[in-house]
Amino acid sequence: MSAVGDEVFGMLRFPGFDGRTYAEYVAAPASDLARKPAGIDHVQAAGAPMAVLTAWQYLVDLGHDVPSPFTGQVHQPVPITPGMTLLVNGAAGGVGHFAVQLAKWKGARVVAVASGRHEQFLRKLGADEFIDYTTTRATDVVGDVDLVIDTVGGPDSARFLTVLKRGGTMLPVFFAQYDPEETARRGISVSNIQVRSSGSQLAEIGRLFDEGRLQVGVDSTYPLSEAGAAHTRAARGHIQGKIVLTVVS
Repeated sequence: MSAVGDEVFGMLRFPGFDGRTYAEYVAAPASDLARKPAGIDHVQAAGAPMAVLTAWQYLVDLGHDVPSPFTGQVHQPVPITPGMTLLVNGAAGGVGHFAVQLAKWKGARVVAVASGRHEQFLRKLGADEFIDYTTTRATDVVGDVDLVIDTVGGPDSARFLTVLKRGGTMLPVFFAQYDPEETARRGISVSNIQVRSSGSQLAEIGRLFDEGRLQVGVDSTYPLSEAGAAHTRAARGHIQGKIVLTVVS
């Protein structure tokens, strides 16, 4: 439980349509908040909740029984066990870099797909194999994968079906379409989620930050007055971790 004066972090009222804009002050449901881990600063804490909750709810614990609005089905995370192979496409981004770390925490072998400039970043986070998609097609060099989490999506996402073993799982974070006949023929399951606020899950995750098992990648920071510039940076893509808006007290 949090008390007055505690430093907290959280993703507020999501999903929902009550938001207005960026703000210096906000009232928040206590159930959406957890104590800020002592091991990370405020900028890192601000960059964590949405991305890390998305990865957590895909890979570790959904934490609710609300069907995905995209499929009408309740997602069931695949238990990640030592020896499993997990491929993360878009591995350097917000969700991707947390997926890499959570999979390593669970003992998986992780293949990270991103552009070459992110290789050292992802190696430090624990990636066992790195594929620079600008020079190498992952589908040409990877196979027998248990689980793919694709943080990029789009019409090309279906190409990753070929790297999955029979009985494997495809987890698209963004919209992607797969031929149901092909997935059935390959014995592949496809599932997705709508991330939801959860202070209790952030409290669990916070312990991993404090233990040094998770790190927050911060691509860049912008003062609140330059939020437009932050969106321009986001539109350029190739983000390493998260973009954070800062408020000077």
